[in-house]
Amino acid sequence: MQATHLQVDKKELALFDLDHTLLDVDSDYLWGEYIVKHDLVDEAEYRTANQKFYNDYIEGTLDATEYNEFVAEFLSSLPMQRLHELREDYINSEIEPHIRPKALSVLRQHIELGHHVVIISATNDFVVSAIAERFGVAAVDVLSTPLEIKDERYTGKLTDKPNFKEGKIYHLNKWLEQRKSEGMSFDKTYAYSDSKNDIPLLEWADIAICVSPDDALHAHALAHRWVVEDWSI
Repeated sequence: MQATHLQVDKKELALFDLDHTLLDVDSDYLWGEYIVKHDLVDEAEYRTANQKFYNDYIEGTLDATEYNEFVAEFLSSLPMQRLHELREDYINSEIEPHIRPKALSVLRQHIELGHHVVIISATNDFVVSAIAERFGVAAVDVLSTPLEIKDERYTGKLTDKPNFKEGKIYHLNKWLEQRKSEGMSFDKTYAYSDSKNDIPLLEWADIAICVSPDDALHAHALAHRWVVEDWSI
């Protein structure tokens, strides 16, 4: 019997970082500020820790596992339905006003051209998956830091490596293997990011676009003749 083979569907792939790329803010940090504002955690204790983790991220020294377990600890304290209610209000009030119009336009251009669009973020999947819906990106095309759920509640732990720095390449390769098993491959790739933490991702792509980059990434972009664009609002 003759073997059958999947027909390979070749496309172009566009990878978008979320925080300070598609958004003009950091959604992870802002979630922490949101739960402080609504008296869901101790303000002094939580805000101090949240600010420290954010500063570590900016400096490139963040322990991403420790940080995501810190975020997940709060998530484990409430039922899923209540978390979803809070998340919806958070996105409506804190995130939607900070969606960058230029980002939305470029993402939609890729979709109109028939490119496959993926949002790839170091932020946890609880936050990122819901924001991605606002961009019309399905959950299967969202790569983020995976938090563990058991018996319909968050456990406070991760299920895999943080989707941070080289971790983005790790999760991206897993995603690409799954797409390959479905008969899909990509002959050209774009990556958009603002952060030096995403240099591994930008180097992986065929075309790197640095979006309102931090100082370190801007210098790296100039040295490597990468595209630099201002999407700030």
